Amino acid sequence: MYHWDFWPVIANADLLFRGLLNTLAVTGTALAFGVPLGLALALSRLSGRRWLSWPAGFVIEVFRTTPPLVQLFWFFFALPLLIHVEMTPFVASALTFSIQSAAFFAEVFRAGIVSVERGQWEAARAVGMTGRQSLHRIILPQAVKRMIPAFMERAIELMKTTTLVATVSYADLLYQANELAQKTFRPLEVFTVAALIYFVFITMVSVFARRLERRLAVSGDSTVQ
Repeated sequence: MYHWDFWPVIANADLLFRGLLNTLAVTGTALAFGVPLGLALALSRLSGRRWLSWPAGFVIEVFRTTPPLVQLFWFFFALPLLIHVEMTPFVASALTFSIQSAAFFAEVFRAGIVSVERGQWEAARAVGMTGRQSLHRIILPQAVKRMIPAFMERAIELMKTTTLVATVSYADLLYQANELAQKTFRPLEVFTVAALIYFVFITMVSVFARRLERRLAVSGDSTVQ
């Protein structure tokens, strides 16, 4: 029978903690840049100007339909050859997942904006608001409230997807777990603890998302899927 021994993992818990911080750093950076970029892409795609809507649609479809690992490798290995600038693992990872998240957030924004009744636009225009004022003051506040649960679900998926950054030697939680497993020769214990860490953090976000969704449902606001 296998004899479990978690002491080597506990003795090196600082490595996993640093890996967790790095995972949160990539996730947070991708969200910080992905949300506003996603809004810009959504508004561009909804624009009646083809020179805006077509490029935005192309970016969205490319980053929604190609594998994240391929995107990561392209930014880490290929892009430096084109721009002649060294790309660190963190920069490549943050850039990849920021744009990929923006592509998914763009569709969430677009669905949220379209879901607002057309009468809201007409009412805003009737009181003398411009299109931009209507969007900022009337449409977006309603749309964003409906989209919050969808944003939370995307944040959960993003945190799980960032495990791919270990392939470009970025010291996230998975990378540190792999290093610790090789160092201690206790892979079963190390990866069990790593899985539990992911489980705890993602479960916390999931519970928060479900509670928020129920609260919005009670207030009469539907969730954008």
